[in-house]
Amino acid sequence: MMIMQTIIKPSLLACALFITAANCVAEDKPTINSPRGGWNYGGLTDKSGDTRASYPLPPIDRGTQKNRTLIQGHILDAGKQRKHTLIVNGNPMVLNYGTDGRYERHYAFGSGSNNIEIKGPDGKSLQRVQYYEANTQQLSPQLRVICSWDAPEAEVDLHIITPDGQHAFFAAPILNGGGGLDVDSVDGPGPEMFTTIAPKHGAYHVFVNYWGNYGASGYNFDEGQRKQPIITARVTLVFYENTAKEKRESFVIPLRKIGDLNLVKSFMF
Repeated sequence: MMIMQTIIKPSLLACALFITAANCVAEDKPTINSPRGGWNYGGLTDKSGDTRASYPLPPIDRGTQKNRTLIQGHILDAGKQRKHTLIVNGNPMVLNYGTDGRYERHYAFGSGSNNIEIKGPDGKSLQRVQYYEANTQQLSPQLRVICSWDAPEAEVDLHIITPDGQHAFFAAPILNGGGGLDVDSVDGPGPEMFTTIAPKHGAYHVFVNYWGNYGASGYNFDEGQRKQPIITARVTLVFYENTAKEKRESFVIPLRKIGDLNLVKSFMF
């Protein structure tokens, strides 16, 4: 299998939902901003009185990436530039933030209960937002693959080969028959996600590729632009998300140079 490295990636427009700031429980805790109405259609949260629910529709609709949800907020000890962790539905990601403490990450939520948590460098939970009965009008993904990494200057791509030979990646994200790749993160350390509610039976192959770097001057392939010798990618396979049958596997993949292509996992569904 050959994956072409010369494709020029198109500009993607991330749709940021209108949000209101979440209240900070204590002065030393980070904030998590949330969409008005939360990510739910149910009435089990204190935000249910809002008239507008901002839960995204099924996530596979590339175009303007309109079904991303923007998670954003503020780290109050920004001057220390310590490592925080953003955990979405149990999936940990390094949380990079600016010198002003502001952060933002995109995510394509599934149905059912969803939660967002921030942990400090010592592993203690600092802030958590939980939503119940989220978007019961859509089916839960039976297969989800999530990729994030710890270097905001790096552009890492997720590649999925399906049992019928289709190849989902940034240049061909949508599968014939439904499902595909979202979100293709071009603005930081992920996440990228592959999602399908009706996976075909057979062998799946999951790859990650250190495609290049992205900076103020755009995309580049200069190894000197990398700020650390090894980039660490985390790939999580989630089966039957947000159901009683949910199970997951996580893998940590070292990426040492531009062009690295790693087989993460081959599995049968």
